[in-house]
Amino acid sequence: MTVTSQPPAAPLSVELEVQRIRGLVQAHRFGEAVAAAAPLLALVPENRDVLYLLALGQRHAGQAGAALDTLANMERHHPRASRLYQERGHCYVALKDAPRAIQAYEQAVAINPALPDTWNMLERLYKMVGDEDHRRTAAAHAAKLKSVPPDVITATGLFCEGDLSAAENLIRAFLLRNGDHVEGMRLLARIGVAREVLDDAEVLLAAALQMAPDYIELRRDYACVLLDRHKHAEAIAQLDGLLAIDPKNIDYRTLRATAAVGLGDHEGGLQGFATVLADTNPQSGLAADLHLSIAHSLKTLGRRAESIAEYQKAIAVRPNFGDAYWSLANLKTYQFSAEELARLEVAEADPATALNDRYHLCFALGKAHEDRKAYKQSYRFYERGNAMKRAESRYRAELLEQNTANQKRICTREFFAERAGYGAASREPIFILGMPRAGSTLLEQILASHSQVEGTQELANVPRAVLDLQGYNPDLNNPRYPGCLATMPPDELRALGEKYLADTWIYRTGKPYFIDKMPNNFRHIGLIHLMLPNAKIIDARREPMACCFGNLKQLYARGQEFAYSVDDIARYYRTYLELMEHWDAALPGRVLRVYHEDVVNDLESSVRRLLEYCELPFEPACLEFHRTERSIRTASSEQVRQPIFRDGLDQWRNYDAWLGPLKEALGDALVNYRA
Repeated sequence: MTVTSQPPAAPLSVELEVQRIRGLVQAHRFGEAVAAAAPLLALVPENRDVLYLLALGQRHAGQAGAALDTLANMERHHPRASRLYQERGHCYVALKDAPRAIQAYEQAVAINPALPDTWNMLERLYKMVGDEDHRRTAAAHAAKLKSVPPDVITATGLFCEGDLSAAENLIRAFLLRNGDHVEGMRLLARIGVAREVLDDAEVLLAAALQMAPDYIELRRDYACVLLDRHKHAEAIAQLDGLLAIDPKNIDYRTLRATAAVGLGDHEGGLQGFATVLADTNPQSGLAADLHLSIAHSLKTLGRRAESIAEYQKAIAVRPNFGDAYWSLANLKTYQFSAEELARLEVAEADPATALNDRYHLCFALGKAHEDRKAYKQSYRFYERGNAMKRAESRYRAELLEQNTANQKRICTREFFAERAGYGAASREPIFILGMPRAGSTLLEQILASHSQVEGTQELANVPRAVLDLQGYNPDLNNPRYPGCLATMPPDELRALGEKYLADTWIYRTGKPYFIDKMPNNFRHIGLIHLMLPNAKIIDARREPMACCFGNLKQLYARGQEFAYSVDDIARYYRTYLELMEHWDAALPGRVLRVYHEDVVNDLESSVRRLLEYCELPFEPACLEFHRTERSIRTASSEQVRQPIFRDGLDQWRNYDAWLGPLKEALGDALVNYRA
């Protein structure tokens, strides 16, 4: 690896020099500030504060053109710095260029709405150009910010520019000093959402709404967190309230359609997205997103040709739209044309392509080259996409391993024997769990083809119950769960089971049994048994090389952060085997294990075994599962709409030349998975 030499840095001296230049600016000694900033910039050419202070000094020294050049350089390195666009607006005001000043100020508040000076300038400029509607909006923002404490404004700026730690430290200190404060609580919740600490965010926003029930933006934030937590019915209640106030609001209508899809109402979601699209600029970014959402619902409903057309419309609006290209690849049955492949490669190589789009494009290119049997190129793109995705992840394998150790320590055979008879007595749920990409969608489709069984989706209810048991602001290094199970009385565990049944009813149509196909529930079989002792539990298992490589070439919409490196996926698979071995010992006979290879090699015997375990009579429709019409949301949706085929069992062998590290990391799991 080549190491690029850099000038020796002295962080403390640079920081002190930045402070000195800031003091010169505050003292209105602008010429001295410019003279001091120029040589410092040679030492730290990408430093955000130096670039900003240099531009500020240049403008005040009457060098607005030079300041704009400095800001253009700053934008290349720090495109999300709201102060950059605010200062650019000031430069254009100095140059008496109102249209460009307005454009710059609008960019600033789009990034950071907590900029009082910018809103004040916008109010004046809108008045100057005769835009009364926008003038009133700017005046309202400026007036509102007058009541917001300076610490909240500063912390909001830090948050909007991506400095989450500094923003969180500042706003937590503010709340400790001042107690409950609606804007402070809202900001802390937004930081929680950015860090994916959604349970904390929900609690904060609910408390803030109690204090300010008419605060529209706060209620919208709350609805979004409920959506992120898969509380779709609760989100709809909030959104319907917002729509009663503003029925034409594009944002609320889009979120409402998203919530309908979350509840499994794909037809309702389609109608909602379509009506929003009709009211949207057809060449806008929102139009591209709406085409994507429509395509996802069409795919889920099995309307393949229509979904492909919508994905292609999304790409036509946004040529580098990685998610749309990946969604086509993720159909598993779609093959890119030579022209599409060329466009994919151009988009992935384009320096202007955003990171999120780029790794989506990499996974799509991996699939495109795989279909052409160009396995070396395919693996290169899968590897690149995984590296990008892993780099932005905060996944910690040791937390799962710690949870596994705690489950084994707490949830022993004796522990369960002492709690015999606990929980809700219902036999309705059928849990299909295990590793992702292990054949669980096929098992779900087989069972959902039975007249008495409802196929739902990957329900988040068990993981949400675990979050509730962990408590508010949990200590990840010393978690309450699963230790808290030891002190829970029978009525609490029964209540948990009854809550699960009540909360999942909205996904059902009244059949006697229903499937919860959340794969990660294998980590919580002890909890499932305690709250629903008569539920059926099926472990979908697949040979480790096929399963792990299937994950390495799969880009997930959310979660499954273990899937983006060889070491992480191998550790996760080994931990899965370890925990399932424990459940077999602690709850003998409780879990039915179904190997994907067995289902493919002998479908009828596997189907009869599944139905016998679930205490269901045999129905021929379960063998003709591919004819069953139902919505399927997972990556295997198109594959399970076809008859069983063996081709997928050994696809990983096409990449054998590059999978030595995976084999080594899996170790004895290569054999023990059948033990």
